[in-house]
Amino acid sequence: MRRSEVRKQEYAYDPRVTPVDGEFYVTWCNGYHGPTIGIARTKDFVHFEQLENAFLPYNRNGVLFPRKFNGKFLMLSRPSDTGHTPFGDIFVSESPDLVYWGKHRHVMGRGWPWWQGTKIGAGPSPIETNEGWLLFYHGVTQTCNGFVYAMSAALLDLEQPWKVIACCNQQLLCPEAPYELSGFVPGVCFPVGCLCDSATGRTAIYYGAADTFTALCFCDLNEVVQFVLDNPLKK
Repeated sequence: MRRSEVRKQEYAYDPRVTPVDGEFYVTWCNGYHGPTIGIARTKDFVHFEQLENAFLPYNRNGVLFPRKFNGKFLMLSRPSDTGHTPFGDIFVSESPDLVYWGKHRHVMGRGWPWWQGTKIGAGPSPIETNEGWLLFYHGVTQTCNGFVYAMSAALLDLEQPWKVIACCNQQLLCPEAPYELSGFVPGVCFPVGCLCDSATGRTAIYYGAADTFTALCFCDLNEVVQFVLDNPLKK
């Protein structure tokens, strides 16, 4: 990998892959004096170029949109502090070149219902639909036995994706299977990758299970979109 001038790297985890204009961009939680968002690009998944870190520490769950908006890249992220991400809300930021980021907008906040009371974070790259950008995301609650990570979905405005059209009022996937309940971090369903057949709507979601296994589930994109619209979170 050809790297940027910032070479110090303490750790790397939770990657997302997003195609934009014929190139593939990898974003991940990059350790640089604390967690921030690393970015690399490739055309062949053999040769990678690592760019500058997107944000100052502390930040996690950096996810690019798969197309530009008025010539600008947009990235979802979750700013935090030195604790276990108590800030917990999702923001979107804009960049002309993947180096300089600004125009930060609040998208979604943690809180009610209970299963996302501690924090939320973007999952795979948003999927463009006729009803809006479908975003699978994880919500986290803290129980007497530790944190529990579940997956839900929201719809964002197509041209102003910091505006939420509808957010599902319930979990779509929560830890129940043995491989989701037992592992390095028990009780985790953490979506990070998604493949969608635009012709049929059949969608495959890759998610981390108990921070130990890579799991796969399937859904119908159109059914999920309709379910979100029919079951919106009411504040």
